[in-house]
Amino acid sequence: MARQAGHHGPHGPARLPARQSLRGRLIRRPAPPHPGRCGPLFSPRSRSRPITRCSRDCYGACLDSAAAGRQPWWAALARAAGRWGTGRGQAPRKGPGTGHATGSETGRRAMRRQLATAALLLAAAPAAAQDRDEILEAITLPEGFRISVFAEVPGARSIALTEPGGPIFIGSRDGAVHSIRDVDGDGLAEEVQERATDLNVPNGLAVRDGRLYLALQDRVAVWTGGPEGLSGDGPLEPLETVYDTFHDAYHHGWRYAKFGPDGRLYVSLGAPCNICALTETTGKIISIAPDGSDMRLVADGVRNSVGFAWQPGTGVLYFTDNGADRMGDDIPPDELNAVETPGGHYGFPWRGGRVALTGHENETPPVEVIDPVVEFRAHTASLGFDFVDSGMLPGDWQGDAVVAQHGSWNRSRPIGYRLMRVRFGEDGDPEGREVFAEGWLKENGDVLGRPVDVAQMPDGALLVTDDHAGLVYRITYE
Repeated sequence: MARQAGHHGPHGPARLPARQSLRGRLIRRPAPPHPGRCGPLFSPRSRSRPITRCSRDCYGACLDSAAAGRQPWWAALARAAGRWGTGRGQAPRKGPGTGHATGSETGRRAMRRQLATAALLLAAAPAAAQDRDEILEAITLPEGFRISVFAEVPGARSIALTEPGGPIFIGSRDGAVHSIRDVDGDGLAEEVQERATDLNVPNGLAVRDGRLYLALQDRVAVWTGGPEGLSGDGPLEPLETVYDTFHDAYHHGWRYAKFGPDGRLYVSLGAPCNICALTETTGKIISIAPDGSDMRLVADGVRNSVGFAWQPGTGVLYFTDNGADRMGDDIPPDELNAVETPGGHYGFPWRGGRVALTGHENETPPVEVIDPVVEFRAHTASLGFDFVDSGMLPGDWQGDAVVAQHGSWNRSRPIGYRLMRVRFGEDGDPEGREVFAEGWLKENGDVLGRPVDVAQMPDGALLVTDDHAGLVYRITYE
C-alpha cells in the first residue's frame, strides 16, 4: 500500500502556516479538565496523546452505572473522574423520584454536553497546522488516491450535502452545527461557519427540498432556511419540531438520519445501554414523512446504527450496527446489514451478529433473526458510509462501499481508526472487505484521528469527517 498524503488535486500539498486556520480565524474551545485518577483523555499540547485504557474503562463504568439505574450517567462520570460534579466531587442532588439532578433543563443539558465532550473524545479544537501535517503524512491509501484537509470543524461528525456548490452541513455531539463551502472549487473549504451552538446532540442531519432536518436526541426539527434558503449564513433559527417520540437518553442517543429514495426521513434510535431489553422507541431504525407523520418501522433489534445508505441500482437500504461491549476483544462483531423487507429483526438483545450476547447464551430468540451480510472486527465502531457511484474513482470501485471505523474505546489492543472498503459483486451482494485508508492509529497506540462519516460529493470525491482531530478530509483519485 503506497503512502499518499497531503495533496489536493492540481494545487499541490495543503500546507498552512502554524496557527492559521482554513477559515482565517481558528475556532478554539477550552479543553476539559483532567478527569482525576482516570488520567488525561488527550494531551493539551498534542492531539496525538494516546487514549488511555483507564479513560476508556472509566467511561464504560459510568455507562454501566447509568444503565443499572444507580445514578445518571453524567453524575457517574463525574464520580469516576473525581473532579466533576458538585460538592467536592459528589453527584448533583436529585429531585424526589426523578432520578435526575435538580435545576433547569438547560443546565442539565449543558452539564451532559460538557462531560460527553471529554469522555467521548470530541475535538475541543481543530488540529493545529503541525498536527494536520502529521495526520496527513501518517495516512496510507492505495496507489493513485490522495487525501487532503478540506475544512476544520470542531467535533465533525455527520455530513449533509446540499446542491452542487452549496453549503455542506456538519453535525456534532456537542451542540454545534457548522456549514462549510468550497467557494472556488479548488478542493478546500474557504467558508466555515458555526450556525448553531446549543442544540441537544445534533448528530443527525439531512437535507430535502431546501430544508435542513436535524435529528436531535429528543426530537426531529426542521430549519426552512433564511431569505437565501440554505445558502445564507445566519443562525439555524427558528427550528420547527416535526417529531418528538424519542427515548431521550444520551447513551446511543446520537441519531443518524438520511432521506431515502422514497422521500421519507430515516432515523436511527439506539438502545440506551450495552445489552438490555428494547422498547417501542429504542433499538430501531424508523422512517417518517417530511412533516413528521406516518412513522414506520424499518428495522428492529438494532443496537446502535450510526450509518446507512441505499445501494445504487437496487435501492436496498444497508446499515451499520455496533456490537456490544465487555464480551472480550473479539466478539461480538460489528455489522453491515441489508433491509430486504421493512420491519425485520436483526437480533439485539439476543444476538450480536451470530454470537449469543451476555445473559442470553442459552436462549433461542423469540423472533426470526436476520444475519448481517458483512461482519467487521469487534469494537471497530463501524459508523457512517457511502456507496461509490463516481466517475472519479476507478471502475472496479463502482458500487463498493467505504465505511468509517471510529475505533475501539475498551479493547485491550485498540483497533479501527480507519476506512474500510466493502467490495460488492455484479449481483449486488457483498464479496469481501479490506482496509482502504489507515494511519490514524499509530503503532505505539497513539490516536491521531477517528473517522466518523463518509459522503460522496457531486464531483466524485469522498468527504470524511473526524471528530477527534476536528477535520473534514477530501479523498480523490488521479
